This record gives sequence, C-alpha cells and structure tokens, in this order.
Amino acid sequence: MNDRFPARRQFLGTLGASGALALFTRRGLFAEALELKPTASTTEGPFYPDKMPLDTDNDLLIINDAITPAVGEVSHLTGRVLTMTGQPVRNAFVEIWQVDSTASYVHTGGRQPTGNDRNFQGYGRFLTDSKGQYYFRTIKPISYVHDGRNRLRHLP
Repeated sequence: MNDRFPARRQFLGTLGASGALALFTRRGLFAEALELKPTASTTEGPFYPDKMPLDTDNDLLIINDAITPAVGEVSHLTGRVLTMTGQPVRNAFVEIWQVDSTASYVHTGGRQPTGNDRNFQGYGRFLTDSKGQYYFRTIKPISYVHDGRNRLRHLP
C-alpha cells in the first residue's frame, strides 16, 4: 500500500476517540460551560473626573491632535459586553479613568503635588460594536499611594 500521507494518518490514529471528537465538535462547545455572572455593581469611585477633559475618545495616549504621547508602558485594553445569556450588547457605553505615570487622576482631588503628565488623557469612553467589543489604548496602570494608603495597579 502506497501511503502518500503517513504523518497525517499516524497523527489521526494516535488521537483516539476523545481527541478526534474534540477536533470535530462545533465551535464554542466549552464556552457554554462558562457561568456568566453579572458585573458587580460599583460606584464611580472617588476620582471619576469632576471636570470632563475635552478629549474623551478611546486613545488615552494622545490628547486631541497633539504629537507628544503620554509617558508609560503602552497597553491595549479590550473586552466584550454580553447579556446574561451571552449575547453581545451593541452600543454599550464603556468608560475608563486611571492615574497617569505620576499617579495623578483627571480630578482636582486626585492630582499629585509634584505635577501630572499633561499628555495623558486620563479618561476615555467607547461604544461597543455589533459584537459587543470595546477597545482602549492606554498606559499600564501603576501602583501608587493616596491618602497614606497603597493602591495596587487597577482600572476602575
């Protein structure tokens, strides 16, 4: 017998029943086993902007048409907004706000006495697409101290 595809046949032969079944089941089979839980209810937090910046798009590294980007490690934040049944939510309003590289917020009570990064937008918003997806370009959050308490890296 002339076997033109011995590697493929050997591979399929070694899979066994469970491996072959996994290759040919429908996409998302394991996703159904995930338990969808609603996002916990939260408040805006103490440093939600008390005065909205002029630029509120989803790119927090560049303010309006400036050419100087914010200081910090560039990060891309993505995700999806879904209903409890796993359906995408279109046009959901997603917003983020965070400290800059100096640990300052876009809030009068959240600025560091040493100054802030004037090139960092600090706040952004995005409407989800038809698949419920959102995207932000920002900096990697830093750990900082506020009111004598250590704050770990986080986004509200």
